[in-house]
Amino acid sequence: MSVDLSGAQWFKSSRSSGGQDCVEVAHLDGGLVGVRDSKNPGGPALVFTPAEWDAFTGGVTDGEFNRPA
Repeated sequence: MSVDLSGAQWFKSSRSSGGQDCVEVAHLDGGLVGVRDSKNPGGPALVFTPAEWDAFTGGVTDGEFNRPA
């Protein structure tokens, strides 16, 4: 899938400490969501469909990605 990211408005989480060790997210046309490394803003970005993004954020909310204690 080729998506034009040139006009994307990237943002970091409000919980980010303002440093460069974050991911940035952009809401794109067609409901797509872009994700990139804030340390490399000109580098590659992942692009997710709405269903993929919903599955990911649901997994985060449900603790699916928590590390075992």
